[in-house]
Amino acid sequence: MTGVLLQISALLLFVVMDTLLKVMAADFPVLQIIWARFLFAFLTVAIALRISMGRFPWRSRAPGLQALRSLLLAGCSLLFTGALAHIPLADATAVGFASPLITVALAALLLRERVSLRRWCGVALGFLGVLVALRPPFLTGAPLHWAYLLPLGTAIMFAFYQILTRRLAALDDSRVTIFHTGLAASLATSLVQPLVFLPPAPTEWGLMIAVGILGALSHGLLVLAYARAPASLLAPLSYTQLIWASLAGILVFGDWPDGITLLGAVVIAAGGLLTLTPPRARHRSET
Repeated sequence: MTGVLLQISALLLFVVMDTLLKVMAADFPVLQIIWARFLFAFLTVAIALRISMGRFPWRSRAPGLQALRSLLLAGCSLLFTGALAHIPLADATAVGFASPLITVALAALLLRERVSLRRWCGVALGFLGVLVALRPPFLTGAPLHWAYLLPLGTAIMFAFYQILTRRLAALDDSRVTIFHTGLAASLATSLVQPLVFLPPAPTEWGLMIAVGILGALSHGLLVLAYARAPASLLAPLSYTQLIWASLAGILVFGDWPDGITLLGAVVIAAGGLLTLTPPRARHRSET
């Protein structure tokens, strides 16, 4: 239950952060936004850990995996923020729901977590909903907008990110993983800033710092959640994110989800609920 509550809190903060990213994507290069998001997230985490622990917990038993996990997250943010510049927040979130479905499959294949037949059926149903959310031409009568493929790429990368989060929970202290979440990403994105940087106004610096703090809090909660519950259980909870994304899209951008988005979301949610249903307990007699 603790893992579930931590996961839901992280998802709510994700949507607040994504809303700010979409606001900034209208005025700044995506690479600059991603740089600010990871730099200020890393600084927030580093300061908090320094205060609470008296040191920086940088020593990892698997530094390569930590760096790969951080770069995967940077790739996720790059693709998703690029999508937000062209499509509504709720649409991008709905397509991104392929991630928990992929995570359930990878948890079975890579982490050897037991996934029941019922959950596999939920994964299949959820993928059908993702196909609807992609707005194929036979449903809309219009060509598929290329930007809808970006959150699908985000979903694939984020699934591997979640699997690495679960695996690193068995290797490193959660505070070490939280520290490394933004380290490699902030270093990599800093290298390209001389090519893309636009000077922000003071209020825009405030938005960038806020995005970093939200990123640090959300992913910190995510690490703590995956240290307390299996990936195949936590991943389907991501479907609650569509509620917050739809509300944010309506209130901030005036984007009302249309029938195709809602249909895809309903099918995806049905698959998610099926994967959330626990397997039936098996009773056996003892001699």
